[in-house]
Amino acid sequence: MSIEKDRDVDILEVAPRDGFQSIAEPLPTEEKIAIIEDLLAAGYRRMEIGSFVSPKAVPQMADMGTIADHFAARPGLRLAVLVPNRKGAELAIQHGMRELVYVFSASEAHNLKNVRQTIEQSLGQLRELVSLGAGGRDLRLRVAIATCFDCPFDGPVSTDQVRHAVDQALSIAPTAEIALCDTTGRANPYQVRERFNRIMAEFDADGRDWAFHGHDTFGMGVANALFAYEAGVRNLDVSASGLGGCPFAPGATGNTAAEDLVFALESGGIRTGIDMERLLAVADRINKLPGACTGGHLRVVPRQRAVA
Repeated sequence: MSIEKDRDVDILEVAPRDGFQSIAEPLPTEEKIAIIEDLLAAGYRRMEIGSFVSPKAVPQMADMGTIADHFAARPGLRLAVLVPNRKGAELAIQHGMRELVYVFSASEAHNLKNVRQTIEQSLGQLRELVSLGAGGRDLRLRVAIATCFDCPFDGPVSTDQVRHAVDQALSIAPTAEIALCDTTGRANPYQVRERFNRIMAEFDADGRDWAFHGHDTFGMGVANALFAYEAGVRNLDVSASGLGGCPFAPGATGNTAAEDLVFALESGGIRTGIDMERLLAVADRINKLPGACTGGHLRVVPRQRAVA
């Protein structure tokens, strides 16, 4: 696992990507950069800083090139961008990014709504992304599989559907980190633990990294992440202030609040490397963004209790 010595788990912050894209009105580029800087100052070493997608589809990401140029040369950090296809990947590489996130869904209906492609078409795009790395470029890839527990259109997603999606992804990108995503927040902790136990037992290999991306729509975000950790997952996605929500999954609200999960882990003796006081300060800042859909609990308890 790629865990630093001062932490037992890697907390990956997704507010600048999954969070910002949920805000309709474009945010000033300098405000986005300042928030990312504040998050890094809080101790993050992994972060999705945005996505190279069509500005017509996600206007909030129209300034992605400027943001990538600002952060691409930072040493000692794993800063990633989401890319939907080869064109997005090529743009990311042009702007100095070397860590890419590619998403497709375990559910055909959600994949069609989310990226307007069949799963087979998405897998074809994944093959093209992998071919970029084969050209001698030093690229790291995460394959995030959406709707691994529930689809907003088809309902519950079976373990067999997830197993098939993971098998297809690894047949194309055998060294990629694999993230199972609870896109709608509908999963429960026992389901998360069982699914990871079964999938990891079948597909695990020396050095393979697994991740969990959760939402807090049903109030299960922190518990689901803790049960994923119990199953052996050491990369957990969060969003400061719980900012976010998938625009292509009706009813899905924000991501799991970073401050809530960090508090739970640290209280249990699991080191995250995150400074809670600084994290809460930037969570407060994010909560004040116009149009932000936020959540979480720790911001609203007495501050001295939250940072003790």
